[in-house]
Amino acid sequence: MLDSYGRNINYLRISVTDRCNLRCIYCMPQEGVKSLNHEDILRFEDILKIVKISAALGINKIRYTGGEPLVRKDIDKLIYETSKIPQVKDISITTNGILLADMAEELKKAGLNRVNISLDTLSGDKFRNITRVGNLDKVMESIYKCLAIGLKPVKINTVLMRGINDTEFNDFLNLIRELPVEIRFIELMPIGEGTNMYEKNKLGFTQILGQHPELTQIQTKKSSTAEIYTLKGAKGKIGFISPVSNKFCSDCNKIRLTSIGTIKPCLHSKEEINLREYLNDEVRLTAALKDAILNKPFEHHLQEENNSRSIKGMSQIGG
Repeated sequence: MLDSYGRNINYLRISVTDRCNLRCIYCMPQEGVKSLNHEDILRFEDILKIVKISAALGINKIRYTGGEPLVRKDIDKLIYETSKIPQVKDISITTNGILLADMAEELKKAGLNRVNISLDTLSGDKFRNITRVGNLDKVMESIYKCLAIGLKPVKINTVLMRGINDTEFNDFLNLIRELPVEIRFIELMPIGEGTNMYEKNKLGFTQILGQHPELTQIQTKKSSTAEIYTLKGAKGKIGFISPVSNKFCSDCNKIRLTSIGTIKPCLHSKEEINLREYLNDEVRLTAALKDAILNKPFEHHLQEENNSRSIKGMSQIGG
C-alpha cells in the first residue's frame, strides 16, 4: 500500500515484548524499565490478526523484535504461524544473541529466514560494560551457529560511539575478513537513554570512511537503510546506517507495532495509533491500519532538534 507521499509500505516491525535480558547503556537504564503486566502485552493471536490484515494491505516483510524477542515464550510458534501467511515472503528477528545459539535450529525450522544480531564490541570486558550483564561468548556462539545452519544473511548491528567502541573499527574489519557476515554500523540516536549520551558520544562516519580508501561502495536497493561497502578479499561486508546525519526518510518503507498494540508510523514521531480497541472488529482494524500507512509522516527531525519526538525508548518500541 502506498502512503500519501507515494512510498510503498511493505515492512512491519513487531515488538513482542518490552523485556530484555541485557541493559545496554544507550537503550535501558541500569535498573531496567518497569515491565508491563502480562495482560498489557498483545497475545500472539492478536499479533497474527494484525499481521494477516497488514499482509492483505501489502506488507510482505515481518521482523520480530523486543526488548529481546527470544525471552518471549513460544516465539517459534509465532514465527511458524506467520510463515503460513501466503503474502509474507520474509521473516526475520533482531536479537542480542544471548539465547539464539540454543534456539536457532528450531527458529529456522519454524520459518525464520534471517537474523540481525546486536553486537557493539568484540572485547569481553567492554561487552560487559556496555550491556552491564552480558556474555560476549554467547553472542559469538550464536553468530557461528547461524552461519553453520544456513540462517543467513547474518547481519550484525553495531552502534558506534565515540570514546566507547570507536577504536574497534579495524577489529570489525578483521571479522568480515574471516566471516561472511554484514556488519552494520549505526549512528547513536538521541532517543531514550541515548539522549543522555548523545552529545558526548555521537559519531559520524565520514571521517572513518576517509581513513579507509580500501572500502568500495556497492549499489543497494532504494529502500535500504545502509550504505554497503566491500573489502577486497573479505568474506563479509560492512554497512553504515546514518539516521541522523544522512536520513533516509524519503525511501522509508516500514511501520512498527509495539508490544502493547500501538502502531508507530514513524519511529521518531510521538504519534501512535491504538489498535487494541479494534481487535474484535476486522473492518475497523483494517481501516485503522490503512489510516496509519496513509498518514505516515514524511520525515523525522532528529538533526534539527537533537532529540526524538517519540514518547517511548527503543526497548519499548523495538529495533
